[in-house]
Amino acid sequence: MAAPFRVLVVEDEGLVAMMLEDLLQDLGCEVAGSAASIAQAMAWIDAGGEADAALLDVNVAGESVFPVADALAARGVAVAFTTGYGEGFDRRFENAVVLGKPIRQDRLETALRGFGFER
Repeated sequence: MAAPFRVLVVEDEGLVAMMLEDLLQDLGCEVAGSAASIAQAMAWIDAGGEADAALLDVNVAGESVFPVADALAARGVAVAFTTGYGEGFDRRFENAVVLGKPIRQDRLETALRGFGFER
């Protein structure tokens, strides 16, 4: 049996984070970690947290998530951004996967498949 596909969730809205975690589990993914702030996400990374992919809210409690994306990319972790506003993107990530909120399970699954996820 293949190891579960592990996904980090960085989202400051508790209900949205829980919904994402439920969607991931429904797809058969493992929630590798969940962070409600940039500091929590960076601490998770610094502590050696491992994931195959990450779902990153673009604006986390008023802070840009791009430092987290940089740290994850340096470790070879695929990232998809989530947003409810359509914020501008750092040029380094202008071709990244972006999932608009509310996030639909079919769009989430398509994004994860692009990162190597298989059911």
